[in-house]
Amino acid sequence: MWKGRFSEDTADVVLKFTQSLDMDWHLAEADIKGSKAHVKTLASAGLITQEEEKALLTGLDQVLDEIKSGKLEPLIKLEDVHMNIEARLTEILGDIGRKLHTARSRNDQIATTLRLFLREQLLEIASKVETFLESILDRAENHMNFVVPGYTHLRRAQPISMGHYWMSHFWAFARDFSRLKAALEALNECPLGSAALAGSTFPLDRHLSAKLLRFFKPTENSIDSVANRDYIADFYHFASLFLVHCSRLAEDLIIYSSDEFGIVQLPDAFCTGSSIMPQKKNPDVLELVRGKVGQVLGSYMDLLIMLKGLPLAYNRDLQEDKRSLMNVLQTLHGILDVLSPLILKVEIDVDGASKAFEDGFILATDVADYLVLKGVPFRKAHWLVGNAIKWCLNEGKNFLDLSLEEWRSLIPQFDEEILENLNPRSSVERRKTYGGTAFSEVMRQLSEGKKIIEEVEKFLSLWPEDVD
Repeated sequence: MWKGRFSEDTADVVLKFTQSLDMDWHLAEADIKGSKAHVKTLASAGLITQEEEKALLTGLDQVLDEIKSGKLEPLIKLEDVHMNIEARLTEILGDIGRKLHTARSRNDQIATTLRLFLREQLLEIASKVETFLESILDRAENHMNFVVPGYTHLRRAQPISMGHYWMSHFWAFARDFSRLKAALEALNECPLGSAALAGSTFPLDRHLSAKLLRFFKPTENSIDSVANRDYIADFYHFASLFLVHCSRLAEDLIIYSSDEFGIVQLPDAFCTGSSIMPQKKNPDVLELVRGKVGQVLGSYMDLLIMLKGLPLAYNRDLQEDKRSLMNVLQTLHGILDVLSPLILKVEIDVDGASKAFEDGFILATDVADYLVLKGVPFRKAHWLVGNAIKWCLNEGKNFLDLSLEEWRSLIPQFDEEILENLNPRSSVERRKTYGGTAFSEVMRQLSEGKKIIEEVEKFLSLWPEDVD
């Protein structure tokens, strides 16, 4: 490839150290798609004949078939996927194969290949995120009428609709999809034709290359084209926040399915047992979701640290962007594949949830709010209810057991009206502020959530399933 300049062969230890085949062989199909577009652009510019164009396109298809069938195995001495493909093409076509790299550098080649590959991956991830959003929306709709304790500081706070709980996660993941959408749109520019860093002396139609590969447009600056890895960082930003939200959901479900909380039941098929304790049902899948997220966050930081110290334009450091990328993609696909069906089978433990309401203290805010409506200043109402709770704790009683007389001895403003409505379901029903937990508001959220799903479907439909 460059032996004309060098007086000795590359050392074996250097070949081993610099090769990238262990991570970029996955890019073979995307690389060939980019090469086919480059061939057509060369033909359009009159740099190759129609016969050569046809031969190169046919040859590239043959190489791809050989790769898919496993017939073509990569050689480390050829460093990377790009040179392995070109070398095999030259074996098939002779000198015609050597014309493939005309007006192209590996710099703009890999930048194009990586964008094509990542676009395909992100579209597949976007489809899985849609399924994931649908699974959460399904649980919200099915669990809407269940009343469960809501928590702050892992302490019982106020009654909520379980549908409201699920929708709290839905909106976080919906925001994540917006980030994924932005990442997809940001990467959809074509670097092909930028060459090493300065563009090309040949009359390449970069708009044609972009059109052939179904990019929105060519990139604006040839230096930036080969140095830019912002689109990977954009993807990592989405992946990091999305998986942080997945980890938070996993943590909730681990806690809420524990014997101590007993609010939800996890499906047996997504749990494991113990090698020694027969009674155990462990949330291993959710624990692994929680554990794997740290790797992705580390990859994001790894990329940023690498990029911060690089001078323009291309540097070999950028080769390492793919090692973490493949791991992040694998992690993201795996978590999406397992979480969606798991969520669809999460059920409410009605008996367990009801235990959280037995002492009635979770309704303390409702009593304080009622007193405010009676004209009691909120801070005084807060003190009166807190004092009533202290008395109950000292006397071994709870809110739901107190008679009207006992209430009035503690809070003179208390009357029979509030006593009749002092229950978790009424508490939920009264919280009708926009975005609140009232059943009517949860239904509104569900309706809005379904619109989000429709928007996601529409967005995905605008993208081609594949590129020529």
